[in-house]
Amino acid sequence: MVKVVEPLSELDIYARQGFAQPIGIGERVALVVVDFVVGFTDPAHFGGGNIPQSIARTQALLAHARANGWPVAHTRVVYAADGSDAGAFTRKAPGLLKLTEDSPLSQIVPELTPAPGELLIRKRQPSAFFATELAAWLLWKRVDTLFVTGCTTSGCVRATVIDAMSNNLRTIVVTDCVGDRAIGPHEANLFDMGQKYADLMSCDDVIAATQNRRHN
Repeated sequence: MVKVVEPLSELDIYARQGFAQPIGIGERVALVVVDFVVGFTDPAHFGGGNIPQSIARTQALLAHARANGWPVAHTRVVYAADGSDAGAFTRKAPGLLKLTEDSPLSQIVPELTPAPGELLIRKRQPSAFFATELAAWLLWKRVDTLFVTGCTTSGCVRATVIDAMSNNLRTIVVTDCVGDRAIGPHEANLFDMGQKYADLMSCDDVIAATQNRRHN
C-alpha cells in the first residue's frame, strides 16, 4: 500500500527550514517613520488601503517614543523641481516626481509633524538608508533596535527593513503602524518580512514591552 503524505502547509515549510526566529528588543531603541506624507493619504495620488489607519496608530507610538526620549527619524521622498536628480525609480513610477520640496504632497502629515531634535531625511530611493545619513546617525546614537512604521508596507517600508537588517540592527515592524494602498501586498509583505528580516509587533505590544526604555 502506498502511503499518502499530506502536503506541508506554508507555515510548516518555513518552520522546518528554520525561519521566523525571534530577533528581540535590544538595549537602545529608535523609531523611524517612513514617508507618512500628505500624498500617501489621498488615493488620487499615492494613497488608499489602510494608510490612514496606520497613521492614526503611529501617533500613539510616536507619543510613547517622545515620552521616553527615543531617537526618532522621519523620511520624505523629495525630488528637484526640474527632475534633475531623478533615477530609475521615477521611470517605474513617474508620478513620484510630483514630490518636490515645496509640494503639499511631500509634506509630512500634520499629525506626525517632526519635533525639535528629530531627524528629517529627504530620500530619492525606497530605502530610508540608501544614500542618506540614517545608518551613521543611528550608530552615533548607539541604537541596536529599530522600530519601523510608515508606508508603503510593500515598498519603502520593506526596503528600509531589509537595509536595517543588513546593517545588523534588530528590526521590528510595527504591524498596525505600517500601511499600503492595497491590502494584499500589505499582508503578504508582513508575512515575508516576519519570516526573514524582522520581528512583527503591534503598537500596543511595543508600548507594553518598552515602558522602561528611556534614553538620555
